[in-house]
Amino acid sequence: MNVRQKLRLKFGAVIILAIFAGLVSYPQAVSRVPKLYNVLNKAKINLGLDLQGGIHLEYKADLSQVDPSKQKEAMQAMQDAVERKINAFGVAEPVIYTTKSGDEQRLIVELAGIRDINEAKKRIGEMPFLEFKEEKETAVEKIPEDILNKTNETAKKKAEEILKKALAGEDFAKLAKENSEDPGSKEKGGEYDFVKKGSFVPEYEAIIFDKGLKDGEIYKELVETQFGWHIIKRIEVRPASTREDDRSSTRGGGEGDPAKSPDGDSGASNQEFKSAHILIAKKVQPEPKIEVMATGLTGKNLKSASVGFQNRGLSEPVIDLEFDEEGTKLFAEITKRNIGKRVAILIDGEIITNPTVNSEIPNGKAQITGSYTTQEANDLVKRLNEGALPVPIGNPINQQSVEASLGKISLEKSLKAGMIGMALVIIFMLLFYRFLGLVASFSLLIYSALIVSIFKLSGFSPWQITLTLPGIAGFVLSIGMAVDANILIFERTKEEIRRGRDVLSAIEEGFKRAWTSIRDGNMSSIITAFILIEMGTGFVKGFAVTLIIGVIVSMFTAVVITRTILRFVMGKWLENKLWLIGVKTKNKEQGTRNNI
Repeated sequence: MNVRQKLRLKFGAVIILAIFAGLVSYPQAVSRVPKLYNVLNKAKINLGLDLQGGIHLEYKADLSQVDPSKQKEAMQAMQDAVERKINAFGVAEPVIYTTKSGDEQRLIVELAGIRDINEAKKRIGEMPFLEFKEEKETAVEKIPEDILNKTNETAKKKAEEILKKALAGEDFAKLAKENSEDPGSKEKGGEYDFVKKGSFVPEYEAIIFDKGLKDGEIYKELVETQFGWHIIKRIEVRPASTREDDRSSTRGGGEGDPAKSPDGDSGASNQEFKSAHILIAKKVQPEPKIEVMATGLTGKNLKSASVGFQNRGLSEPVIDLEFDEEGTKLFAEITKRNIGKRVAILIDGEIITNPTVNSEIPNGKAQITGSYTTQEANDLVKRLNEGALPVPIGNPINQQSVEASLGKISLEKSLKAGMIGMALVIIFMLLFYRFLGLVASFSLLIYSALIVSIFKLSGFSPWQITLTLPGIAGFVLSIGMAVDANILIFERTKEEIRRGRDVLSAIEEGFKRAWTSIRDGNMSSIITAFILIEMGTGFVKGFAVTLIIGVIVSMFTAVVITRTILRFVMGKWLENKLWLIGVKTKNKEQGTRNNI
């Protein structure tokens, strides 16, 4: 591939880039092609609070009680906690970040589209509440034994009467619907579909398989199980199906369902059966109620939570907890009285973990073990630290409420200012640099389309750019800066032509000699912008980010796009038309000397 072919390829790439940037920034150009328009129109510029209206709140973080080495973690925990609160508030695309102003750490919250500033402040001010709760058995009143026995005797007599009716030939399904106390089968006439042998309690299955019952036969005696008294009817027994969809069955499980209890051994079986039963439930003493009770131990007593590792063949993540002096005493008492029981950890009433206490812990340092992945352990630690947040949120030190109408007016004025600024720059370039200015103006249009495309396409990346009013100011300022490089190059080019060089070599020399000035000038602007990002607040950061993007793209358009276009279009035809590039005469003597 020769030099001219490479140049054509580069010029073609510039044209394709220009078309792509133009369509992304202004998709209405292809509105008559619905499919392409719909794809391009998905990219939107994320407007900041000052352009679409909403609330801006700025909080000062009180880090006086936080170890300097943990201040960054504390600020991140506060940001995460506020984000969780705001997401529950239902705000679309909130902007929440931390920043530093001098020695002060601040939290910035921007809620676009929200009007009630007091409600927003109230929601943000309600930080997560971390608490520890213990299980407590509450005794229930027992049924007197004589009453319990009498009730069960009555139930058994009832079951015997129903059995007599069933054996006498009355409709079994009707008797089940009228009398059975098993909610899992009552409405089906007491019937269960096919299940594998080993699925029900042993007393029930012994009747089906071991008592010589035939299909359709009712067992002649009551069968007592832990659930009560059963009247059992065998419907069918067959070899167990090998099809996966037949092997799994769904049965309604109620209190009287004779399915095997967890302690039973279902085992493997090659038989399955279909049966029906009528259950008359047995009355038993009520179980003690288990309640979750507050312990007085809360997030304010938790000094830290962190991820640790213990060796069990491979390293296994664990959660290490450390309490303050008050928390150590409370935790020792809690663990002492709850050995073998669970102690729940809750945030805002939601249980996030419910570990079992293995022993008393008197030193205030606990470890939660379990089958955690590293990510799960990190997530749990983050939530624990949010609840144990040592940074008071307090009241905002600065708050602003922007009406949507005001934001719209600001946006319209800013866009108008940008268009006027671009038009004036183009006029200036055409007047002073003529044909070179025309090429620079074309590059400036590409530059503008690229900037808008970057703003739009950033929404599909983790680094979404939010355009604010100061950001637009940075963009408008960068339009002027975008031609600075071109002016340096063009002036160098004109000097070389006046010295006698031909147009093409003068352009190459102009780019070569101007590059160091362009590089150093733009790098100083980028460094200044980075300082603004590091030291400034939200709106200043928006200006600085836009300025950095503008400077980098302007360098690209000047050094790559403008250079490629000039190389492609300029040639010997300009040697006798130097007025087109603002050069009146060429120093022939110098040119002769240069050519020796």
